[in-house]
Amino acid sequence: MSETYAKRLSAILLDAVTDKDPQMQEQVCGALCDFGESKPAEVLSACEEHLRLHEKLAHPYRTIILRAMEIVVSNHISELDKDMARAIILLASNEMTKVKELVSDWQQAASSVLVAVGRRFISSVMEELLSKFQPGLLPHPCTVHTLASLSVSNVFGVVPFLTSILSTMLPMLGAAKHDSMKVVFCCALQRFSESILEYLANLDQAPDPTVRKDAFASDIFGAYDILFHQWLQSGGAKLRLAVVEALGPMSHLLPSEKLEEQLPKLLPRVLAFYKKHTETVHVSKSLSQILEAAVSVGSRTLDIHLNSLLAALHAQICVPVESSSPLVMSNQKEVLRCFTVLACCSPDRLLAFLLPKLDTSNERTRVGTLQVLRHIINTAAAQMEVKKPVILSSMKLPLLDTNNKVKRVVVQVVSAMAHHGYLEQPGGKAMVEYIVQQCALPPEAEIQKLGADSEALAADSVRAISVSTLYLVSTTVDRMGEVLWPYLLEFLVPIRFTRALSPLCRSLVHLAQKRQEAGAHAPLIQYNGNVHLPSPYAITTRLLAVSSHPYVGDGRGAASLRLLNVLHQDIHPALGQRWVTAIPLLLEHLDEYSEETLSQKEWEEKLLVFLRDSLAVVSDNTWVCHLTLEMCKQLPNYNGTPLEKNFLYKCVGTTLGAASSKVVRKHLRELLETARYQEEREHEGLACCFGICAISHLDDTLAQLDDFVKSDVFRKSAGIFNLFKNRSESEANKVRSALILCYGHVAAGAPRELLLARVEADLFWNMSQCFSTKVLGIKVETQDPALRLSLVQSVCMATQAICSSAHGSSFHLSRKAELVAQMVEFIRAEPPDSLKTPIWKKAMLACTYLVTLEPALEEQVQADLIHSCLHRVMAVLPEPEEGDSPQESLYLDTVQVLKDLLTSLLLWNMTPLGLQVMVEHLSPWIKSPRGHERVRAVGLSACLLQFFLQHLQISALVPFHNLGLLIGLFSPRCADLWPATRREAVSCIHSLLYLQLTCVGFSRDYQDDVAEQLLSLKDGLVHPDPAILFHTCHSIAQLIAKRLPPDQLINLLLTLFESLGDPDKNCSRAASVMINCLLKERGNMLQEKVPEIVSVLHSKLQETREEHILQAAQHSVFALATHHCASVVSNLLGSPLPFDSHTCTLWRALALEPGLAAQVLGLLLEKISKDVLFEESQAFLLSSTPDRVATLLPLAATCALHEVASAPASGPAVLELYPQLFVALLLRVSCTMGVQPPRQLQAKERRSASSGLASRSLEPCSSAVDALQAVLVRGGNEDVVQCVGLDGGWQLLRTSAGHEEGVTRLASAMAKFAGPRLPLVMKLLFTTQSSMYEVQRVTSTAFLAELLSSNVVNDLMLLESLLYNLMARQKDTSARVRRLVLHGLANITLGSPDKVQTHSPQLLTAMIGGLDDGDDPHSLVALEAMVGLARLMDLVDAWDLHAVLLHIAVRIRPFFDSERMELRSVSIGLFGHLNKACRGDCKDVFLEQVVGGLVPLLLHLRDPHAPVVTACRFALRMCGPNLECEELAAVFQRHLQEGHDLHFGEFLNTTCKHLMRHFPDLLGRLLSTSLFYYKSSWEDVRAAAPMLTGFLVLHMEAEQRPQVDLEQLLTALQLLLKDPALKVRLKAVKTLGCLVKFA
Repeated sequence: MSETYAKRLSAILLDAVTDKDPQMQEQVCGALCDFGESKPAEVLSACEEHLRLHEKLAHPYRTIILRAMEIVVSNHISELDKDMARAIILLASNEMTKVKELVSDWQQAASSVLVAVGRRFISSVMEELLSKFQPGLLPHPCTVHTLASLSVSNVFGVVPFLTSILSTMLPMLGAAKHDSMKVVFCCALQRFSESILEYLANLDQAPDPTVRKDAFASDIFGAYDILFHQWLQSGGAKLRLAVVEALGPMSHLLPSEKLEEQLPKLLPRVLAFYKKHTETVHVSKSLSQILEAAVSVGSRTLDIHLNSLLAALHAQICVPVESSSPLVMSNQKEVLRCFTVLACCSPDRLLAFLLPKLDTSNERTRVGTLQVLRHIINTAAAQMEVKKPVILSSMKLPLLDTNNKVKRVVVQVVSAMAHHGYLEQPGGKAMVEYIVQQCALPPEAEIQKLGADSEALAADSVRAISVSTLYLVSTTVDRMGEVLWPYLLEFLVPIRFTRALSPLCRSLVHLAQKRQEAGAHAPLIQYNGNVHLPSPYAITTRLLAVSSHPYVGDGRGAASLRLLNVLHQDIHPALGQRWVTAIPLLLEHLDEYSEETLSQKEWEEKLLVFLRDSLAVVSDNTWVCHLTLEMCKQLPNYNGTPLEKNFLYKCVGTTLGAASSKVVRKHLRELLETARYQEEREHEGLACCFGICAISHLDDTLAQLDDFVKSDVFRKSAGIFNLFKNRSESEANKVRSALILCYGHVAAGAPRELLLARVEADLFWNMSQCFSTKVLGIKVETQDPALRLSLVQSVCMATQAICSSAHGSSFHLSRKAELVAQMVEFIRAEPPDSLKTPIWKKAMLACTYLVTLEPALEEQVQADLIHSCLHRVMAVLPEPEEGDSPQESLYLDTVQVLKDLLTSLLLWNMTPLGLQVMVEHLSPWIKSPRGHERVRAVGLSACLLQFFLQHLQISALVPFHNLGLLIGLFSPRCADLWPATRREAVSCIHSLLYLQLTCVGFSRDYQDDVAEQLLSLKDGLVHPDPAILFHTCHSIAQLIAKRLPPDQLINLLLTLFESLGDPDKNCSRAASVMINCLLKERGNMLQEKVPEIVSVLHSKLQETREEHILQAAQHSVFALATHHCASVVSNLLGSPLPFDSHTCTLWRALALEPGLAAQVLGLLLEKISKDVLFEESQAFLLSSTPDRVATLLPLAATCALHEVASAPASGPAVLELYPQLFVALLLRVSCTMGVQPPRQLQAKERRSASSGLASRSLEPCSSAVDALQAVLVRGGNEDVVQCVGLDGGWQLLRTSAGHEEGVTRLASAMAKFAGPRLPLVMKLLFTTQSSMYEVQRVTSTAFLAELLSSNVVNDLMLLESLLYNLMARQKDTSARVRRLVLHGLANITLGSPDKVQTHSPQLLTAMIGGLDDGDDPHSLVALEAMVGLARLMDLVDAWDLHAVLLHIAVRIRPFFDSERMELRSVSIGLFGHLNKACRGDCKDVFLEQVVGGLVPLLLHLRDPHAPVVTACRFALRMCGPNLECEELAAVFQRHLQEGHDLHFGEFLNTTCKHLMRHFPDLLGRLLSTSLFYYKSSWEDVRAAAPMLTGFLVLHMEAEQRPQVDLEQLLTALQLLLKDPALKVRLKAVKTLGCLVKFA
């Protein structure tokens, strides 16, 4: 590249810097840097010259150029020669000092250039800087700043200059007048001092190891004197802060005596800055450096100023720390660093200052002091060793602080103390107790209102920190073992530490295991008179109680059990072997479940078994007594946790079961007297305790209950005058409720052999006495629901216990009727329609057990019981479907109990009459209008019938007179709206049929084929399709007809007639289906009853207009039409349009017999084909086009044909007339698109709309489509309908825009699924090709064209005729028809590819004719021709193709850049096929076309439309072999595969590399073609064009340069730099960067 061109390129890039877009500016900077990577000297020279010549260039743009220069210099500093370095130094120096004002970005960029050059040419840079740093003249601020930056970046290079620099600078300090300049000097002195200190710290690596601190001391002190005594006194805030920052590192360089001399003045002045500045981190950092310097020289001045230092530092540490302010956090770190320095030199005075601060009540003061204390405990451990007692004693008040922030810091302080041996001192246990207290914090105490800066304490909460601290101290600090063990045991039992149990147990387990490892056989707990340690009984009780709810409190159940396992030797020596196996099993059970899935009842039972086994292993009455006493003693502790207290009651009962009789009586009495009866959970636990105890001590338990009932305590709580004494009536009821429940649990737990003798006298009598009270001698029963529930539960438990005993079945219960009446009263007293308490369930369960006992209940009592239970249970409203709610679960249990009760009652009368009575009770609910009541009633009936069938004992043949009535009751329910009702109804019929068989003598195990078929029909009842449902009902009726005795038939029919008016319409329809079936199957037996049956049916039709009843008239219409078909059709066609549902039903009736259906279809087809299809009328005078209005008769015939064809029975008739029906309806669809309904129908719709009545609209085209679908379905081509409908084909068929596509999909489906029917269909369509209606010609052509895509036309030998017919239409006046003809001809490649060569001359002629079609302004015919040619390429004869190859290529080339996406994508794709086809003899001739198309193909890979991109990928892959370059072809194949992501830049780069390597002569042509696309209308293509240019230039060789018109190229790129699209400008800049190759 010539020097002139280099300047031109550099000028273009540098001129582009002025682009206003920041991204563009960055790109230009990057381009300059890229240019600099290969030509660093040239770039730096150009930049230097540009800045030098363009003095008025704005400083933001100068900054960008300087930044580029800095990057190039930094990356190529080793390649820089001295002359260039000198020029750059001069330029940067000039740029940096050009203006006196500070322009930070510009001057900083220039300074950075100097610093970058100074890494190698330090002498030259220093020479330039020092030339502007002359004695007696105040330098430019940036000069000083650059010297400071150099001192940091090149320490070893600058420090040797610092002695002269400092000596020169000192006089300047006095001359500085402005604060900004003084600040610069301060920063420089700070950097110089830091560099000197770093140099001295690394003398072993320094070039001059003789340098000493003393060499700088005098100059530094001189500077210090000015900074401190002058600038610090009079400067502004910014300057003073800069002075303070500089004084820190400078203090290390001051002579020792001078530092000692200055400290009394320096320290107060520095401390004063805390009051004047908000950002104090720099002050703190400087202060820490000053303090370190003072300590290093052994200064005594610190003692004098220590108090002021401590006060100032303490004030800083007490500033609240904001998590979002890193400056404040950094300041605190520097302040703590200062405290560390002071702690090492004056620990006594530091503590004397800090510890009194802990007594203050101010939150910030206390938090800050504690932070300092924690810090010095960790960082000054040696100095604090002797101060441990003092520090511990000072923590008393902080331990009492309730503020969460204080608590968190206290916990952290305690953690630090634990690691450094503080807690081993006297007072250390108070710290441990504090940690445990924080572990036990309740949730509400963890979050307080802390002010504006408060945050919700989550993971960082006080409790979380305390828990982690306790475990950490227990497990990682070995010395804490003696402190924590056994001290932590003292916190197990007190309730206030409950929330801390989980971490306590974990820590104790770890400590105990460590002690076991140390001494395997020694007891872990050494009491030694320590009264504060809990006893083994207290530990056992506490840990068992909290284990009852194992997942509460961070999983304290598992932790408690693990601690029990570790302490087994201390609990009792005999428990070791048992607990070692039992406790792991309990823990394994907990691991298998979660809090949501664990069965609480099962878990408590496991714990009670564990306790019971432990008591058996110990087998020590004294030990058991102590444990019982401890359990009773701890009961009041759990008043706040009723669930755990409930379990503890059970534990008491279990231990009492293993105790002596005397102990049992004593403790049971105490429990009764001290129980809190107002708590429901408590009296449940008390009752469980008595029940468990009764297992072993029945007599003692009953005796204590009796004594308590008779005692003054109970009388005081239950008397009438109690209203005026200590307790209310409600409290008295609680006591009575608890006692009744105790009796129930005693009955449930008592040994069965002892129960029967005691149940009436001791249990039921006492329950009754407790339930009712006497007021003035009159027995009064309470209305308290809780008391009632207790009685019901207790009666239930007692009767269940009786029934489960060996002699329960023969036990005579004299109170049976009384108890049943009591239960019925309770059931009736509950509110209806809801189920909120288990009283119903428990009462019915009690009645179930009572019913089985002797004596039998009276008939009226039974009826009242059944009615009451059914009335309550059936009417309950179902719960919303929200999963398994408690109410739903309760209801299901209640229903199951009701089933058991009814079957128990049925057992007393196992006869058909007894069954009839039971079903009569259920009959109102079976016919209920509410679905949930029906499903429940039918389900109960099925259960009763099954039970009756299983338990029926037949000794002689008996008639089942009620069979017809019962089957008539259940059979309509087979179609109930509720699927569950249907299934249960079938089960009822199944059981009834088997009952009939059993009654006439068949054995119980007989399997009847007919009856068993009923069960297989259940699946059909679940199906949502009504047709399947009623067909199943029909099948059920057929099975019933086979097994129903003749004398029961009329009863069944009359019952079904009544069901026609069933409120459930499905059941009404099912009754109709079953009636018709029975009449058909068994009508020969009803000759005398036929008039009666017909009369009933006729009356039902008159009473209702329900569709399913109208269907019953179908047979009559059918009979009439067999004699008068034409008249029936004519009359029905005269029905008003649109047909109502009754008329449609009658039309469908005409299809019941194939012969009749064929006559009807023939008449309708004649009406459709021979009448005028539509009339044209001008609705308005000013209307330009007439409206098309459908004629009435063909429209009615079309609708009727649809109804007839919809009937399943019309199938044979449709097959007979299939071709005529298909063609007629298809053409009617085409002619009715956009056609309006008849005028009278429009007027009718308008009247309906104005009157507000809904009217079904009738659209002519849709009716024709519906009829066509019905014909296809009925003709056996349902798969055609489904195939067309998959992607909305039927909807397309209705619209003008999608009609062709709809016809195409229909033809494709017909060819696929209905091939044998096509010859006759095609024959009829051929006759329509000359139709006067264009739309019919389009429809028929589209259909025939699509058929060629299927091989079926070849198989049926229709190919020749079809091709001849289509080619004859090439000159049709309609462009649509001509386009479809070409589409059809191309379809031969799909249907008959082997025939293409035979017809290739004609096919190619037709396609080329389409390319030259001049009558199509939108080029749609040409588009179709190109698509067809692409499809034919691989199949036509090669010689025929070669003759037209170039003609096609030339003809399609203009379409590559068409504005229409379809033309671009298809033409490019065809070009790819041409390349594929020309391989061989003609490829040399075609190479010119390939080369001409290469650039458009590459650039259109960035086309905004995906189809064009896909076509380009294919075309390029096909072009590759024709270019005779294997590497390029491989690139095309590798990068352009379909479905693979294309990295366009990488691909284009590789492509250009191979093009330039193998086709160097094409460079000029490729570049000129790419320049054409610089003006493309597509942004992405316009951006890709310069990319192509850049890569071509990048990979060209030197000898190709003459092909490049650099002037033209640069001009074009310059224009692109002004393009409105940013991406285009960016690519242009990048391309300019590639032109460096010409250098």
